[in-house]
Amino acid sequence: MGHKKGMEGTKVQPMKRRGIKMYDTRSIENVKLSNTVTIKKYLELEAEKDKESIADFIKERFAERYINPVKKRPHKSGFATMALSCLMIEVLESFHRGWKNTKGKSKQAFRSFFEYAYEKELKLGVFHKIADNFYKNIRCGLLHQAETINGWRILRKGKLLNEESKTINANEFLKGVEEFLNFYCEELKQSDWNDDIWKNLRKKMNAIIENCKDGDENER
Repeated sequence: MGHKKGMEGTKVQPMKRRGIKMYDTRSIENVKLSNTVTIKKYLELEAEKDKESIADFIKERFAERYINPVKKRPHKSGFATMALSCLMIEVLESFHRGWKNTKGKSKQAFRSFFEYAYEKELKLGVFHKIADNFYKNIRCGLLHQAETINGWRILRKGKLLNEESKTINANEFLKGVEEFLNFYCEELKQSDWNDDIWKNLRKKMNAIIENCKDGDENER
């Protein structure tokens, strides 16, 4: 969880806001959601309906957690790249759909992610016809067995996807995930505050803040 300052035994009391259970954020306002944005700062941006700054925060949060740790390392690992990319897809889709978490929805998350990428002509749209195959053999293989299964291989060269040889270029896949993130953040900036894309983001952020209820000056 991280370090706490003087928070032992503190209970955060639930509140209500527009029918959604919230928590008193006064005791967790210093929790860092990204390198530059705390809970307090995020809530200020939300109150101001600052779409541009929130979209930039989302990009920062995802880049720090999933992209930079593999993109900027001198020693590359295709498996580490794909594992973090799969985590990012699931979380990013939960933002997109307004899910509190992906429990019972993981396969659906990959289906809808790749389908949306295909509809928007993004790089990872090539996976939309094999979404279930990818979920079982890549995502579940990596996250549950620390390896791909059923003959699939992860490379760091060649085509993004070669169905015949069952290979995926992890470097190109990461570029595709980053492209999707940039597209999503640009959609946020261009959309109305009351559009579904923003309503869903706020639902997800509400869940993230709830998950921080026992922390102080933590990272979430």
